[in-house]
Amino acid sequence: MALASTFLSLYIFLFAYIFTGFACADPDSLYQRQDDGLLTSPPDYPSPWADPEANGWEQAYAQARDFVSQLTLLEKVNLTTGVGWMSERCVGNTGSIPRLGLRGLCLQDGPLGMRFTDYNSAFPAGVVAGATWSRHLWHDRGRMMGEEQYGKGSDVLLGPASGPIGRAPTGGRNWEGFSVDPYHSGVAMAQVVRGIQGAGVIATAKHFVANEQEHFRQAPEAVGYGFNITESLSSNLDDKTLHELYAWPFQDAVRAGVGSIMCSYNQINNSYGCQNSKLLNGILKDEYGFQGFVMSDWQAQHAGAASAAAGLDMSMPGDTVFNTGYSFWGGNLTLGVINGTVPEWRIDDMALRIMAAFFKVGRTVGGQPDINFSSWTRETLGYIHPMAQENLERVNFQVDVRGNHANHIRESAAKGSVILKNNGVLPLSSPKFVVVIGEDAGGNPAGPNGCPDRNCDNGTLAMAWGSGTAQFPYLVTPDQALQRQALEDGTRYESILANNQWTAVQNILREPNTTTIVFADADSGEGFIDVDGNRGDRRNLTLWKDGDALIKNVSSLTSNVIVVLHTVGPVLLTEWYDNPNITAIVWAGVPGQESGNSLTDILYGRRSPGRSPFTWGRTRESYGADLLYEPNNGEGAPQQDFSEGVFIDYRHFDRETAADPENTPIYEFGYGLSWSTFEYSNLQVAKRNVRPYQPTTGNTISAPVFGAPVDPDLSQYTFPPGIRYIYRFIYPYLNTSSSGEDASGDPEYGQEADQFLPPGAIDGSPQPRHPAGGQPGGNPQLWDVLYTVTATITNTGDRMTDEVPQLYISHGGDGEPVRVLRGFDRIERIAPGESVQFRADLTRHDLSNWDVVSQNWVITDDEKTVWVGSSSRNLPLAAPLR
Repeated sequence: MALASTFLSLYIFLFAYIFTGFACADPDSLYQRQDDGLLTSPPDYPSPWADPEANGWEQAYAQARDFVSQLTLLEKVNLTTGVGWMSERCVGNTGSIPRLGLRGLCLQDGPLGMRFTDYNSAFPAGVVAGATWSRHLWHDRGRMMGEEQYGKGSDVLLGPASGPIGRAPTGGRNWEGFSVDPYHSGVAMAQVVRGIQGAGVIATAKHFVANEQEHFRQAPEAVGYGFNITESLSSNLDDKTLHELYAWPFQDAVRAGVGSIMCSYNQINNSYGCQNSKLLNGILKDEYGFQGFVMSDWQAQHAGAASAAAGLDMSMPGDTVFNTGYSFWGGNLTLGVINGTVPEWRIDDMALRIMAAFFKVGRTVGGQPDINFSSWTRETLGYIHPMAQENLERVNFQVDVRGNHANHIRESAAKGSVILKNNGVLPLSSPKFVVVIGEDAGGNPAGPNGCPDRNCDNGTLAMAWGSGTAQFPYLVTPDQALQRQALEDGTRYESILANNQWTAVQNILREPNTTTIVFADADSGEGFIDVDGNRGDRRNLTLWKDGDALIKNVSSLTSNVIVVLHTVGPVLLTEWYDNPNITAIVWAGVPGQESGNSLTDILYGRRSPGRSPFTWGRTRESYGADLLYEPNNGEGAPQQDFSEGVFIDYRHFDRETAADPENTPIYEFGYGLSWSTFEYSNLQVAKRNVRPYQPTTGNTISAPVFGAPVDPDLSQYTFPPGIRYIYRFIYPYLNTSSSGEDASGDPEYGQEADQFLPPGAIDGSPQPRHPAGGQPGGNPQLWDVLYTVTATITNTGDRMTDEVPQLYISHGGDGEPVRVLRGFDRIERIAPGESVQFRADLTRHDLSNWDVVSQNWVITDDEKTVWVGSSSRNLPLAAPLR
């Protein structure tokens, strides 16, 4: 039970702790230093309340208001607070409102499939989906994932991810997102969100924001690894970088109507992500016009009333630390509202946002699908309340939700494979003798699910590790699929599924007519798991299990070697990529359950390949930005300064090449070979006649309050005698009717709460609208189309295939990237000799930079250029934007 009397006195400390040092910060900037040299994040209060007239949310909010108006304070608190880790069947569960027929909301991972269930699909990782550059495949991915969650009874899917975006290539969870580019990631996020929510499940865009490494993301986790720190990592970045890079994809998700956003573990400029008022109140809810609810990552909440004032709407999983039964919210939130620490309008707004997201995806109270699985056991019988080991009954009904999703998975993984090198050997056509070498081609001896949360690198790498994983319903290995293809073709086939069988490799490669396919991998994942010293983040960019040595040794013995890489991101190819005996290199990423089939589809030319969603550098140092692997601030929060600004990945490489033409990557962002050749021509830029940009003006409505006023009599909120207490379950009730007096020594405590609150935190009066805001996604004029760009693309080769034209622009001016992506398409099945038109609209947002003074998007007077081509460095067409 939440111990209200214990935690009320903690409120005063937490408020003082959170807001100390903010008063001297410039509210127009995110990048200020205190006297001790540490960066700070400025205050932004009050927390914006929902807009009943927000585009796309009108009906949902009308329904939500009707529902929330009927709720008691205890019911509102129950809706916003998780019931505790393992206290119900899903990884996250809110309290229920049985009086009105609403069961507790079920929240379940994750970004590539449903975690902790059975008879579900294992989709390709986000980075492989990103490599398809296909809007319709992204939408289909979201729809199918949503269908599977809906079929299992889940209400909220904890994905998609665009944080981390991939600041450094060794980041442990980069593979969960789509690419290192904010525009590309934003389009993908929006499409997946629309797909998920179209299936009747609330999508969650995560992790907001600047969550770029696993090391030190949580102080207790780091302490478990032997580091002596007391606070989590602080990602330190400026306002311009935040807007133009890290927050950009989330703005697209908000515009697409995402129902939930998950705040991150790390601090941002020394304020925790789940109580950073500048980010949650000022940017997400005010500037971006986010109408859904902000949930904490699991144990990312560090305060009670302070986090509520800063914009947090849902506490997950509810307990302060897993399985303690204590909560920052629950009974403490109830008490905070009663004594005035948390305004009534704030708890109403939390509940309203949650229920609006619920109704927006088409849910109905009383019409939720039954939860037919348990995250905590695969057996048929289990506990409804596993932590307490109470209420044993059937929890798993083995409902098969896969449908025909395997077809999409196979197609997406194939179209997300990237051909980096091809000396004419691909596509294969009935080769005489295929030899497959490498552990990564075979299966895990313990089975595809033999390692919990995929916490090993045994056999072929089809999924990385952590909470963003799913159980494989099956796994088609490359060895299985390639052997089946060989049998169909009458090809001789042998495989050596180990990296250390050198004598056998030497013997077989002495034979003539071999087409040799060598497999190698590199893995990573979430920080709570350590695999071979890789604590989530990769230690280096080399291939695992001596994969580089295997490739070099094999290519020294035979002249037709195809290298297949299953990796979570870039690896160093420098020592062997240009070996003439290596005739092809294929990056197959982290492809999911259809791994072998999708790879065979590419190697034999049945599908068209994708384009790289990141850059392949020559050295680790060539990427510029890197992770922090050792604490650098004593026992305090490690400080990771994002001093490179927006110059990550291809933006960094382009700047370096401009200074030194010899400093080039091996394969650039957007690169990938095709089955044919294409000519780009006839670039046309048509300027639209649009109105000048006008900042949003005016004020919001007053903060609405629903239902009857809160009764100050604490005895109305104590634990009811008719309800059986479940061990360590989080409830909204008070444990004593004298909590306020006992904790503060002052029965009028609530009336004096504002003495330690930041200015404006409880102000429910109309507030000025943000000049860059106004609607979900920001000022609607940001999406005015200023230019339409077209180009002709002609297949000059002899095979039908797909092409991925890309559009880049320069913003001009000092300190700006050479160019940034602002348009793309995947045009499918272009026949030999056929010409097609590529079209891209450039919006005001696309052409603007963030101005830290006006706190708005501004198109500068600097000369701007548009380029069109097949990668970030192969851009044959260019024209000025006038």
